[in-house]
Amino acid sequence: MIDIPELSVYATLAETFPEPVFRPWLELLPAQLARAFAADRHGDWPRWREVLRRLPPIQPAWVNLNVDAVQLKGRADAAAELALIETLLRELHPWRKGPYDVLGIPIDTEWRSDLKWRRLESAIQPLAGRTVLDVGCGNGYHAWRMIGAGAERVVGIDPTLLSVVQFLAIRHFAGDFPVYVLPVGIDDVPPNLGAFDTVFSMGVLYHRRSPLDHLLELKGCLREGGELVLETLVIEGGAGQVLVPEDRYARMRNVWFIPSCPTLESWLKRCGYRNIRLIDVTPTTAEEQRSTDWMRFQSLPDCLDPANPGLTVEGLPAPRRAVFLAEGS
Repeated sequence: MIDIPELSVYATLAETFPEPVFRPWLELLPAQLARAFAADRHGDWPRWREVLRRLPPIQPAWVNLNVDAVQLKGRADAAAELALIETLLRELHPWRKGPYDVLGIPIDTEWRSDLKWRRLESAIQPLAGRTVLDVGCGNGYHAWRMIGAGAERVVGIDPTLLSVVQFLAIRHFAGDFPVYVLPVGIDDVPPNLGAFDTVFSMGVLYHRRSPLDHLLELKGCLREGGELVLETLVIEGGAGQVLVPEDRYARMRNVWFIPSCPTLESWLKRCGYRNIRLIDVTPTTAEEQRSTDWMRFQSLPDCLDPANPGLTVEGLPAPRRAVFLAEGS
C-alpha cells in the first residue's frame, strides 16, 4: 500500500477488512497514506521515521492489554539495548495518551487515559467480536484496550502524525494485532460508510466548528443499530445552553462549542440517534491530566485559575467531561 518498510503494517488492511462495505475507503487509503507520509508533509517525519527504523526487533514475551498501563513484556539483550529503546521512545515527545509499560520502561503520559476507560467500559455494549472505529484516537491507547476487551478489529484515526508514529512504535513491540491507527481525520472517511459496530469519539466534538455535522459524520460510520460512544467537554446548565468561548478555553485555541448535557442530548436526537443515555459526568483533575517527564509542556494545572480551580485562566467553567451512549438508526 505504501513503499516504506516501517509502514508495512498498512499492507494488511485489505486482508483484515475484506468485506465489500469497506471497499470505498480502502480504495482511497493508498493516496491518503501517501499524502500523510510524504517527505515534505511534516519537517520531523524523517527524524521520527529514523526512530522507528532504529527500534530493536524484540519480540514480546507476552502482551497484557487489560491493565491500566498497557504492558509489552519481553527481554532486551542487554541494559544498553533497553537504554537505547527508552532514548528512542523519548525522541517521540510529547506522549499525551497512555500509560504504557514497554519492556519495563514506564511511559507516564500526560493523560491517565485508563481513568476514562474505567468510566465507560462496563456501560458500553460488549466489544467482543465487534469492528470498532476510534475517531481522534491519539496514539491508540484506547484502541489497544478495545482489542483487550475482545474487539475483533479496531481502526483508529488521527491526523496528528506524531501520534501515529507513537502507535507504530508501540505496535513494533506489541506484535501483529488487528489494530491500526491511520493518519487521517473523520473528513477522510467516505460519507455513510455504515461499516462499524461501535464508533468512539472522545475529546473531539468541541474541536469541531460544526458539532452537529460531526455527529452526523459519526452516525454515517455506524452500521444500522451500531453504538456511538461520545465523550466530550460539557458545562452545567439546562436545555439550549452552550458555551462558545470568545477566544481560548483552558489555553486551547480550537474550542468552539461546549454544550450542557441536555443540549447535547437534544443534538443527538436531532441527528437521528436513538436510545440516548448519559452514563457519566466527571470534572477533569490533575490526577487525570498533568505534565510528566514524558510530556513536559503545560497541562491542566497551568490552565486553571490558581485562586479558583473551578475556573479556567480565562474565567470560564473548568473542564468537566461527559460520556453519552447512543444507537444509530
